[in-house]
Amino acid sequence: MNSNVNVPFSNLRAVVILIVVAFHSALPYLASQPPHPFAFDAEPYRWVAFPIIDQQRWFGFDLFCAWQDISLMPLMFFLAGLFAPASLGRKGAFRYLADRWWRIGLPFVLAVAILSPLAYYASYRLTAVDPSLSAFWQHWRKLPMWPSGPQWFLWQLFVLSALASALYGFAPRWGEALSRWAGRLGKRPLVFVACLTGFSALAYIPLAMIFTPWAWSNVGPISFQYSRPLHYLVYFFAGFAIGAYGCERSLLRNDGPIARYWLAWLAGATICMCAWGGLTSLTLPDWNASPLVERLAAAAAFPFASAAGVMAYLGIALRLLRARDHLLDSLSANAYGIYLVHYVFVLWLGYALVGAPLNAVFKMIIVFSAALMLSWLTSAGASAIVGPRLKAAFKGPALRHSAIPRDGVVVDQTR
Repeated sequence: MNSNVNVPFSNLRAVVILIVVAFHSALPYLASQPPHPFAFDAEPYRWVAFPIIDQQRWFGFDLFCAWQDISLMPLMFFLAGLFAPASLGRKGAFRYLADRWWRIGLPFVLAVAILSPLAYYASYRLTAVDPSLSAFWQHWRKLPMWPSGPQWFLWQLFVLSALASALYGFAPRWGEALSRWAGRLGKRPLVFVACLTGFSALAYIPLAMIFTPWAWSNVGPISFQYSRPLHYLVYFFAGFAIGAYGCERSLLRNDGPIARYWLAWLAGATICMCAWGGLTSLTLPDWNASPLVERLAAAAAFPFASAAGVMAYLGIALRLLRARDHLLDSLSANAYGIYLVHYVFVLWLGYALVGAPLNAVFKMIIVFSAALMLSWLTSAGASAIVGPRLKAAFKGPALRHSAIPRDGVVVDQTR
């Protein structure tokens, strides 16, 4: 690993991928899910989000997954934006966008084309009359979309990267304005979080009220949650603003207010999460049938919980994850590869344990541990075999790639 790497954020990338694999490993065991798997051919195709349904449940997994759903995804977009200015400055708009295509766009296409059907074949077998591969392929091709699973994060990140590239190339002063804004708030974390929450509320609440917080759109392999694209855009460019100003001078410096008061941020995140969970529970199971005031309160609580959760993650990384560790270095270096392949292992391991005489906690631990190890080995092996060839192929000055991702591409959540 390069000695110039920001160690807390490198370690945070390792922690994030651990949480992502754990999140997907826990989904079959949520107490909130129905008692039987979702039919493969029946709308609204909820198996896309919950591919494996097991009879064993634990409500603690519902709490864990809810927390990650509202905070981890914004964090990932924030980190991606944080490292974008440095890449744009080194490469320029065109080379940066070309690099984003090779590192994000093309892997999205390949993963959706190959890994998604391979993973979802496990889900199909839970309810299939004919579990054969040929029958699955016939049913798969008749679907009104091509489920992408966790890879939805990649196409949205590529779009945001393209937008950043276009603005950098055609309106360079916008980056300077964001940098000045981040600089003015370098010692005022509460003002920064208030601005982040305010912009997030403007981006999220109207869409959540119109479309519900849960609805997804699927067009071919392109899927997105109606309520959140603008929310993620806010976090991407909030990270971009801090990255443009410089982490070492901003709120995210090692001795800054986010690091010093990490316990306060964690406490705030816990309180906001509980408030969001309590208000959201009032709108279940039917959002549209709930009173308007309850829906509005639940939607308004989301931006606060999201911002507090992101600040808590950043504070923990800056205060507690400062030391280099060989395993974390390896996990961080392989985080992107693990993200790309882990869903296949998670779904097939979950499928294999359906009906096993174990409780939900033990099943989740087995799925998580085995999926993480298999994904890690797959990523490391692929890097050892393919990595040198790719570096040789793109050795020219126009498309030189770093050996290890340093731009926030790590990971999904619910899909």
